[in-house]
Amino acid sequence: MPYAILISIITLFSILISPTTALYSSPSPPAAPFSSSSAPLPSPTTEWLSAHATYYTPADPITTIAGACGYGDLLKQRYGMTAVSLSDALFQRGQICGACFELRCAEEEATFDRRWCIPGTSVVVTGTNFCAPNYGVDAESGGGKCNEPKQHFVVPIETFEKIAIWNAGNMAVQYRRVKCRREGGIRYTISGSGIFISVLISNVGGTGDMVGVKVKGSRTGWLPMGRNWGQNWHVSALLQNQPLSFEVTSSDGITVTSYNVAPKDWSFGQTFEGKQFES
Repeated sequence: MPYAILISIITLFSILISPTTALYSSPSPPAAPFSSSSAPLPSPTTEWLSAHATYYTPADPITTIAGACGYGDLLKQRYGMTAVSLSDALFQRGQICGACFELRCAEEEATFDRRWCIPGTSVVVTGTNFCAPNYGVDAESGGGKCNEPKQHFVVPIETFEKIAIWNAGNMAVQYRRVKCRREGGIRYTISGSGIFISVLISNVGGTGDMVGVKVKGSRTGWLPMGRNWGQNWHVSALLQNQPLSFEVTSSDGITVTSYNVAPKDWSFGQTFEGKQFES
């Protein structure tokens, strides 16, 4: 057998039995938070921007479903009548969940809009759901109100009526990001099974949205969690029978660490409260 062919066979054999091609490997790190191709949203206390808003009524299913941010019962999670759905351009694949916006009627838009405005008023709302686009219709039509690049809010009627008359319909508004003011601490609801740990993070003050979460057991170091969907974060690790600490980082780069939030005997389905961002 020619020498060159023999060397090639030996090299191929070495690659096939190499540990790097073994069937079982170490788990990959959690996925990074969702990215988005949309333009970055403004940070709190920036200038007013143009958008539109419609409302939903208590009879709409949107009031009872969990929503795209995963908060579940919005009253139980302390969002209530501030909960709004955001168009594709605002939602940013769920990264914006929990952020707060101040809305006011755009009185200067047109004579028709001014008829329905309640001047000198504004409301603060929280992004908790996704208003799905309808690309079967044009963005300028009523059915395409949540299509790209539209900035659109779907607001509870009780909140809508604080800034405009209800029969205004698709109302021109202005919005800006503001800091969220929450009662109590950040809430951590733990679910999952075995080594799969999922944590819903809610009632977040400050910017309201998060870009990074870590968890630590008493027998582990800090483990980065990946965004599953909305504000549900996950990690694959054996964390039972040890107290859990959490580190959350908001979109403005501020980090809050809560040590031993969950006691040693925590179980799936429980909710615990930790420290809060300054508002």
